[in-house]
Amino acid sequence: MITTSEILKNAKAVKPIIAALSTEDKNRAIMTMADCLVAAEADILAANKLDLDAAKGTISDVMLDRLALNHDRIIGMADGMRNVAKLPDPVGRVLKSHTCENGLVTEKTAVPMGVVAIIYESRPNVTSDAAVLAFKSGNVCVLRGGKEAFRTSSAIVAALRNGLERENLPKELISIVEDTTRTSANELMTAVGFVDLLIPRGGKGLISACIQNAKVPCIETGTGICTVYVDGAADLEKAVNIVENAKTSRPSVCNACEICLVDKTVADKFLPMLKARLVDERTASGKAPVELRLCENAIKLIDGTPAGEDDFDTEFLDYILAVKIVDGVKEAVEHISLHSTGHSEAIVTENAKAADYFTVSVDSAAVYVNASTRFTDGGEFGLGCEMGISTQKLHARGPMGLEELTTYKYIVRGNGQTR
Repeated sequence: MITTSEILKNAKAVKPIIAALSTEDKNRAIMTMADCLVAAEADILAANKLDLDAAKGTISDVMLDRLALNHDRIIGMADGMRNVAKLPDPVGRVLKSHTCENGLVTEKTAVPMGVVAIIYESRPNVTSDAAVLAFKSGNVCVLRGGKEAFRTSSAIVAALRNGLERENLPKELISIVEDTTRTSANELMTAVGFVDLLIPRGGKGLISACIQNAKVPCIETGTGICTVYVDGAADLEKAVNIVENAKTSRPSVCNACEICLVDKTVADKFLPMLKARLVDERTASGKAPVELRLCENAIKLIDGTPAGEDDFDTEFLDYILAVKIVDGVKEAVEHISLHSTGHSEAIVTENAKAADYFTVSVDSAAVYVNASTRFTDGGEFGLGCEMGISTQKLHARGPMGLEELTTYKYIVRGNGQTR
């Protein structure tokens, strides 16, 4: 087994190689890697079955779905890579140019970060997304996946490395850490001089550990306590559709709705509609019903589970929704400011003033009017795919694509000037 330290040394050694690649070279390699990913489908699915068999009984069915791959998902991963190849190359862009009085020309120029390390959990598709975004933006990629998906992620990396070697590029441009214990995570967090950027992508515990312990630059991503607020001026049928999609289309992801706030003026009409859609109709059709955890006023209107002390501060990642009745848009915004993780929030309303107040006042990376929070995604935002959703404000915020994986330097051109 190659050690994490050796992986990092090898990654640092190939930084100059990828930094010097032309856009055409990178795009050609990405297309070859995507083809190799599809060609390795049998190996990837076999590895995924081993991971799924080992995980059954230890994680929820929702999280098993997050771990599972199939033909369509692998094709989707390859298509995501090809979409990234079609995007403009961020490297080498002149962000700003200035000519000094003495004739010096300064160009603020976009450049790769260098070695980007990603610590993530049991979502195998992150492996190809992270690798292709790092590669297109001129970075060396070091992946550290969770143990639940290690076989699958390793098979994906093997396919991508096959593509690199077909293009006569060093396989060390994309690596996966073989040690899945906390030791390797700590090594990445403290790899000063080897890791130029660390991106944790996963649950609250992982992200908190990285933020607290990292000695290398780190971007906080992922945890999503996302809220949909149903305003007094909402189209209630539209609101039910939005909440249903935000909660049930894929509850295990960070852009799923965890909290529904309802204006008190429409609660008596909307809450029975919500229960009918998320509980009664889903039960009747054989789907998993949503457990509604209701505030003391909501439980007077519909049946459900009384909300506990922590339910409005929990990323459930499951068929659970915390519901609270509020007194208008201002109280909704106040609730979000206290309980949100700064990921994605939505208002459903036909009142333009309420919508404007919400979008200005809510301090999250993505704020929606009359749309599901499930759209907070790199692919949906035109980024091809994403490295993660940044919930911080410095350098990157929201879905992280190619531009967010670059920094800049000043290139100064002169003709003998001295100072």
